[in-house]
This record gives sequence, C-alpha cells and structure tokens, in this order.
Amino acid sequence: MKTITRSPSESATRLIPLWLKVTYTAFMAVLIPVYWINYGPTNFLYFCDVALLITLYAVWAESRQAASIAAVGILVPQAFWCLDFGIQLARLMTGAEHSGMTAYMFDASKPPFLRGLSLFHGWLPFLLIFLLARLGYEARALKQWTGIAWSLCLFAFFALPPAGAKLADPNTPVNVNYVFGLDDTQAQQWMPAGVYLVVWMLALFALAFLPTHLVLNKLASQRNAR
Repeated sequence: MKTITRSPSESATRLIPLWLKVTYTAFMAVLIPVYWINYGPTNFLYFCDVALLITLYAVWAESRQAASIAAVGILVPQAFWCLDFGIQLARLMTGAEHSGMTAYMFDASKPPFLRGLSLFHGWLPFLLIFLLARLGYEARALKQWTGIAWSLCLFAFFALPPAGAKLADPNTPVNVNYVFGLDDTQAQQWMPAGVYLVVWMLALFALAFLPTHLVLNKLASQRNAR
C-alpha cells in the first residue's frame, strides 16, 4: 500500500473540521463522568469505549493510525450492536420481552439520558469511516488493535467479574467483552472457560478484525492507485 503524505499546503489545512472536534470533545466530556458515576471505571475497558477514547485522540491529532486502530476494532461489532438494537425496537412494537446485547437500552430502571448516551454505538462507525476517508488507512492497525483487544480480554477474564456475578452495584459491568460467553447473566457451558476465552479471542481476530482490515486496506490501496 502506498504511503499517504501531505504536501506543505495540505499540512497547513485542517483535514478534520474544528466544529467536529469540538462537538465530539463535548460529547466525551459528558459521557466520561456520567459513565464513570453510573457504571464505574471498568466500563471503559469495553472495546467500544476504548475506541471512543482512541477516536478522541484521532480527531484532534488527525491521526491516521489512531483512526485506523479504532475502525478495525469496532466496525463489525458495532454493526451487530445496530442489528440487535433494531431487533429490540421490533420487540418493543410487538410487546415482546427484551433480550440480547442491547436489551439494556430498554431497561426502564436506567435513566433515559444514560441510555441515550449509548446511541454512540450507532454513529461512531460512520464517524470513523469519515475519518478514514479524510486521513487514509494505516495497515499496521490490525496488529495494534489485536494486541489491545487481546490484552483487554485477558484482563477482563482474570481480573473482572464473570457473567452472572452478583454485585453490590447492579450497574457494575460483568463479563466485559463477553469473555465468559454471550450472556451476561450466566457463563457459557459449551467448553472449559479457558478454552472458550482462547476460541473467543481467535474468533474476534478471524471474524471481525481481519475482515475489516482487509476491506479497509483494499479500499485504501484503490484510492492511492488513482
């Protein structure tokens, strides 16, 4: 892939609009303390929240590397979040019980404002695509995000509450990044926990991170070839 370099005139030109930088920063200035108070610091170890923080750096530094890392990590997972959210909306219209990864968005025990902040899952992928269109894609992002993601999985497995844990504060995250299974209320029973963790980490790489990298890298190569 060709390296994208800026000419002196391009370097003096802001690639990311100032209004976008300020708006995104204002959103983060609200989300971080609200999430910290309601969910605690471990909530920021979810892939999506890590990507939010990386994106904050990307928009101000206009960093192709940071934007690429965040995109590789969350474009596919956020697509599933949006799909599940659509399913939950359909359940709402039919009166069916909510279940799945976005069921918390319809939990009346949580304030509407708190749940509304989580709608970033829907627009963050589009923001990252915009950033990549402006800044380009960095192929090293696959290796870098994989290292971040696997480290987060290992920490969540060995140091954070497992699925089904009964905690004093019910809002404290359990089963962070689904390292104990896809159901937060109980750990998976298909295989030993350690084996599942390894399978899950490899599946994330093979089914989410690698395909995203291949598509983005191909698009960047085609753009550079023009």
